[in-house]
Amino acid sequence: MKKAAVLSIFLAPILAAALIATHVAFIFYTPYEGPEVVFAIKPGEGFSRVNYKLSKQEIIPNARIFHYYAKYTDKMTSLKAGSYKIPSGVHMGEVLAILTSGTPMLTKVTIPEGKNLYEIAEILERKRITESIKFIAEAKNSAHIKNFDQKAPNLEGYLFPETYMFAPKTSAKQVINTMLETFKEKTKDINWDHPFLNKHQIIILASIVEKETGAKWERPTIAGVYLNRLKKKMRLQADPTTIYGIWENYDGNLRKKHLLQKTPYNTYKINGLPLGPIANPSLAAIKAVLNPQEHKYLYFVSKNDGTHIFTSTYKEHLAAVKEWQLKRKNRKGKSWRDLKQN
Repeated sequence: MKKAAVLSIFLAPILAAALIATHVAFIFYTPYEGPEVVFAIKPGEGFSRVNYKLSKQEIIPNARIFHYYAKYTDKMTSLKAGSYKIPSGVHMGEVLAILTSGTPMLTKVTIPEGKNLYEIAEILERKRITESIKFIAEAKNSAHIKNFDQKAPNLEGYLFPETYMFAPKTSAKQVINTMLETFKEKTKDINWDHPFLNKHQIIILASIVEKETGAKWERPTIAGVYLNRLKKKMRLQADPTTIYGIWENYDGNLRKKHLLQKTPYNTYKINGLPLGPIANPSLAAIKAVLNPQEHKYLYFVSKNDGTHIFTSTYKEHLAAVKEWQLKRKNRKGKSWRDLKQN
């Protein structure tokens, strides 16, 4: 009896531990039986919050065991922000693997050529990638501007137009860093040498060229016009620069009072280039400034379909204005959207 008692005392803890281990293992490997679900980890969310959400949504059967497992595998700080598909039938170990090593669901977003930072902010917010107000604030963050080595009030001109893949609720800082890195990559082979413009001024002029035409083949011609005007010390008198200077209060209609309002971007009132870029130009627009068409044109007038009439004298310019802007038949029913790109 004495030996049996000793043996039972010795075996009892082992049996208890075995039972507990079996119970824990049973819970650990209990599969999620719900339908496939999208689970989101917000930027900055810690393990405790994620653990609570997983338990609340019944994706995991036991938060404490999940906590111990994550701690044991040293993955409590390895969770990645993003949205993840959690399929039916996965156990806790597989859930943790998805949230730490899986690829988050990404949203495709295209930033068109010639959009300014305010328009980009709206696009990103509509896609639920980042908040508009936060994106604009980051684009005006002096630390970003200083790191990118350019003198301007914001990062306009350097938020490269491209198709991106971002996780929902990506931080504005991360989005901007991605765009800046894309700009550097896309322009790394460009020779920025120019007779009288520095790199930043090239980007400024390229942004104006981008906004002035819906016809891609006209970019070198328009670049030539503005370069001719700069050489002659003529004001650029570009409507898009004036609009950008009042953008946050612009209602879509450019009026005479706007042309008379002096801002650092109103090229009707200031000499030379505006304070900074007015949009984010394409590689083609940048190259057009670096390789402009050589001609004597100083003016151009819209034909109301995305293309322009180019003239060399003010007299010719006035005649073109009369023909294409004052004649109703030349304005009616025309749109740059109907333009067939070559």
